[in-house]
Amino acid sequence: MPSLTRSFDLLVSLPLWGVLLLSSGCKRAETGAGTANSPATQGPITQIDPATAGSVEGTVHLIGKPPERIEIDMAQDPACAMSPYGKNLTEGIVSSAGKLANVYIYVKDGLGNKVYVAPSTPAVLDQKGCRYVPHVLAAMVGQPIEFRNSDPTMHNVHMQPTVGGNQQFDISQPPNGGTTQHTFAKPELMIPVRCNNHPWMEAFLNVAPNPFFAVSGDDGHFAIHGLPPGTYTLVAVQEQLGPQQATVTVTTHGSATADFSLKTK
Repeated sequence: MPSLTRSFDLLVSLPLWGVLLLSSGCKRAETGAGTANSPATQGPITQIDPATAGSVEGTVHLIGKPPERIEIDMAQDPACAMSPYGKNLTEGIVSSAGKLANVYIYVKDGLGNKVYVAPSTPAVLDQKGCRYVPHVLAAMVGQPIEFRNSDPTMHNVHMQPTVGGNQQFDISQPPNGGTTQHTFAKPELMIPVRCNNHPWMEAFLNVAPNPFFAVSGDDGHFAIHGLPPGTYTLVAVQEQLGPQQATVTVTTHGSATADFSLKTK
């Protein structure tokens, strides 16, 4: 993946889980950074005002022919090969009828110095059928991120963020194991999440400085709610196709439209 998608700082320069270790590739969890419910930065807290808030909705389109999704051979682990969740297909580009899923959309500019409190409800990344669900996860700085293992096999959750202040995270979770939570102190884009035990497993975590973000669904649709009236720069990021931005103006109780078109390479 191009390095420009690894941190908000880089993107701006270019135009919001005592278990024995059963595997040699597994390590203890690193201490989490940041605090749930803490603001992304210091300053007065801004409350979302439902009396004036508007929204942005749109669709992410794919221009060009999507690559064929290939079934992954999981025979090395019988628990994965017998998964009840169906075929495990590659997820680099997921498109149907010209609509693109798993695209992260966030507000890059327009909020000024507004500071928002992180949600206390965790963003959840599960391991089901020997894949990460969802493939693209979004959370806010300081929001707890909960990692679960719903599979009957050992899994590993390994992340190596590149933005200073975000700590490496590397844990093992036993079959049908408990949950582990972690928070991030700084905004960062498209942090790869991998399993050392199952090399085909990959997800991407996005950490935003505000609560205004979304991930496109299978139909390419996304919606961001609660925005105060104003003009904003939105950015759409896909793990292989890079970023694209759009400018929208949100009015009181208005619903602005922002569509994106990303091209296959």
